Amino acid sequence: MNQRSIMENHKVVSKEEWVTARKEHLKKEKEFTRQRDELRKESRALPWLKIEKNYKFEYVNGKVTLSDLFDGKSQLIIYHFMLGPEWEEGCSGCSFLADSYNGAEIHLKHRDVSFVTVSRAPLKKINEYKKRMGWNITWLSSFGSEFNFDFNVSFTEEEKKEGKVYYNYDMNDYFSDEGPGISVFYKNNNGEIFHTYSTYQRGLDQFIVPYHLLDIVPKGRDEEGLNFGMEWLRHHDKYGEDSACCK
Repeated sequence: MNQRSIMENHKVVSKEEWVTARKEHLKKEKEFTRQRDELRKESRALPWLKIEKNYKFEYVNGKVTLSDLFDGKSQLIIYHFMLGPEWEEGCSGCSFLADSYNGAEIHLKHRDVSFVTVSRAPLKKINEYKKRMGWNITWLSSFGSEFNFDFNVSFTEEEKKEGKVYYNYDMNDYFSDEGPGISVFYKNNNGEIFHTYSTYQRGLDQFIVPYHLLDIVPKGRDEEGLNFGMEWLRHHDKYGEDSACCK
């Protein structure tokens, strides 16, 4: 979007007119905030699914269980990061999101929440990429586990051949060996674990801070005319290169 088209679409007015227009729009923003609060309340009221499998993950000190990931908290958030066993680097879209939540763990721990990142790549590859990106996040490998497949963020060779995968609660055309998502769990005093919520695709948008900052500037996300929305995106150490967004 060029400067001329931006200027043509906006009037320049007096301060009084500007404040009047802003206050009128503020009414809609407040209504949106109330609707969002109500929607999140409904999300928290959804029924739960008891986890019956004893999932194992690889971490710095060896094997850990899903229960261990709670780290003394009753609530757990897992980000399903697209980094497959054969991949050379993580998806730039997932990296974009990780740039936003890097540093969040310390705050969440003070609200009875543990936050971890999980990928199917071997731990060595995860740690190398984590070091490259400069993140201070808890990132585990689910390599050899059914975890990613059970939560519909990794897809089999059979699904790839058929060209269809179950993702975001529906059948979709195959798009990658891995998909992004967030899943939430609760552990009660008896040690029972429940799956309470998962979201995928545009449901992850709400967690990407740079996108919401872009939403308030005149050009917005400025993605019209691109082949796909995140075509402009690069890993934060690769801007200026012509590498593709996602695998």
